[in-house]
Amino acid sequence: METADKKCRIAILASGEGSNAEALVAHFLNHPTIEVALMVCNKEKAGVYARMAKYGVPCHTIGKAEWQPGSTGEQVLDLMHREGIGLIVLAGFLAYIPEAIVKTYEGRIVNIHPSLLPNYGGKGMWGHHVHEAVIAAHETVSGITIHHVTEKLDAGSIIFQAQCKVLPDDTPDSLAARIHQLEHEHYPCVVEQMAMTFA
Repeated sequence: METADKKCRIAILASGEGSNAEALVAHFLNHPTIEVALMVCNKEKAGVYARMAKYGVPCHTIGKAEWQPGSTGEQVLDLMHREGIGLIVLAGFLAYIPEAIVKTYEGRIVNIHPSLLPNYGGKGMWGHHVHEAVIAAHETVSGITIHHVTEKLDAGSIIFQAQCKVLPDDTPDSLAARIHQLEHEHYPCVVEQMAMTFA
């Protein structure tokens, strides 16, 4: 019982198919001090629900009204506090994080972005939009950035970056495949390092 009490409980926020969310859950299965306690999604029919169901991760849908500038984030914060969440991990979450949530969990909200920030970040820069922009600019390298979440989009302090080549014949899909490999390889490990400090 004492060991369980010391666990860092993670909440994953996701909006899409959830491949990064699944990589995180799989990584922490049977971990002695870290567990994925729940997943929160802002879309009712996102693919991430099926991925979480395979592992028995409790899922919560919280609609767009809660994810707006000026929102108190009360519904989200109540859930996080009730479940004893120590770390919030964004995994393809495409909604605004209200300031109240950011301040309450300052230093304990992390995101992954599919480019080498500060390049190709900010409004509208997500998923294939990033890869299209990287290829259009004739970049020779791209990669991932894991960073703290702040009130300003994609501007939090950088925790970790990893690179991959952009090939001359790359399409957004082929580049995305290599980016996903980097995400699945590194994100769980970086999250684990962070969570260990809260366990």
